[in-house]
Amino acid sequence: MVTGVRLSALAALSLALSSCVVGPDYHAPALPLPAKWASSGPATDAQSAPVLADWWKRFNDPVLDQLVDQAIQSNRDIAKAKAAVRAARATEREQSGALFPALAGSASATDNRAQTNASGSSDYAQYEGGFDSSWELDLFGGNKRAVEAQRYAAQSTEEELRDTLVTVIGDVASYYIDARAYQQLAGLAQRSAASQWKTARLTKSRLEVGLVSDFDLRKAEAQAASTEADVPSYQISYTESVNRLAVLLARPASEIDAMLGAGKTIPAPPGKTAVGIPAEVLVTRPDVRSAERQLAEATAKIGEAEANRYPSLSLTGSISTSATSLSELGEKSTIGWSWGPQLSIPIFQGGQLKAAVDVAKAQRDQSLANYQSAVLNALEEVDNAIIALNRTRTRIGLLSSSANGYRDAVRLSKQAYEAGETDLFDTLDSERSLYSTEESLIQSRANVATYYVALNKALGGGWSGMIDVSKPLVEDTQEGPHVIARK
Repeated sequence: MVTGVRLSALAALSLALSSCVVGPDYHAPALPLPAKWASSGPATDAQSAPVLADWWKRFNDPVLDQLVDQAIQSNRDIAKAKAAVRAARATEREQSGALFPALAGSASATDNRAQTNASGSSDYAQYEGGFDSSWELDLFGGNKRAVEAQRYAAQSTEEELRDTLVTVIGDVASYYIDARAYQQLAGLAQRSAASQWKTARLTKSRLEVGLVSDFDLRKAEAQAASTEADVPSYQISYTESVNRLAVLLARPASEIDAMLGAGKTIPAPPGKTAVGIPAEVLVTRPDVRSAERQLAEATAKIGEAEANRYPSLSLTGSISTSATSLSELGEKSTIGWSWGPQLSIPIFQGGQLKAAVDVAKAQRDQSLANYQSAVLNALEEVDNAIIALNRTRTRIGLLSSSANGYRDAVRLSKQAYEAGETDLFDTLDSERSLYSTEESLIQSRANVATYYVALNKALGGGWSGMIDVSKPLVEDTQEGPHVIARK
């Protein structure tokens, strides 16, 4: 009875001590952030919180919506990130098992022969069964800190999945915009070349009646050929964008090309985009949240390393029984048991345990620097995207006015050239200037759409729906015991 009381008291004391932990408790660091963005303009609204859910749908482009949906389902980087989440969660469950007692069973059956000089030999059977148990009481919370660290690591991995979604969706939108822009540019080059070849034919007819020189004809033909030479370059770039989309969607490029069809207009973003305040990137950017969780993980690992410097207490026990027949086990068998604590005290480790704590603290500092860098990079990316979006909108307005002026100049110069009131130079110069301006206008429209994508990526916009990470890429079969078929 006294022994039972002592064991109960020891167990109660151990349970009380097992709630103790060592090492620093994690608190999210406070970072100095600006009250507002450094850049502003008519295309952005800093007074409203950003609306990041399904931001690409504000392009009102069904083809882009379809491409994004397919990328979410089939992109390989997303599949890899989902597998990483499953691995991190499984590791957390594995690490949590150290907090609970372990129990193992054993059984054996043997045939034995005893040899003696007097009576010869005798045969007998021996049957044994038993259980072994152990439980580390985690007096100073080393295992708890390890579980805590792995929980933070799993949360970081989940944020990395979100960040992968942000990147993939942004890349799909950007390459789609590029593809549409190259379709527009190729069409512009074809139309401009056709107009310039018409001017060259007019020059040839005027040469035949002696109104212009052969130099004028060669110059007109050279300009038309130079413009037409841009078409293959744009077609190459279009194909490269389609191939990149094919990789992102894990689909054949021919399917992507068929989805894009003839050259439609470049998707236009909404007139104004809410950007909120800088502090919101701490909660909207998954890469920032992932870096913060990694900092929490590194902090918990300090406590895990610190706990190794303290004594550890384990409870171990075993019970076994043996008999000469199965029917006698538990009744007429021999039964033995043992139970008791085991204390381990680190006395001299050559400074290794203290060094391990110092390593963990240095790694925590690295994680803090990474987190601070992630925040600073996020602020930089948002500010750059804001100013680029606003300034490019202004550029589009100026280029549109310029293109309208050059269209009138081309029309008037051709009329004057046909009437013989001006030389060929004015017409060629107007056509070249119009082509260059319209080319810049298409590129600027593509740029403003791309900067809108970049702004939403910088703010942390991504997939807002459910993410099912449970389904593996490979469905294993015959996982139980089976015979390997010979090949």
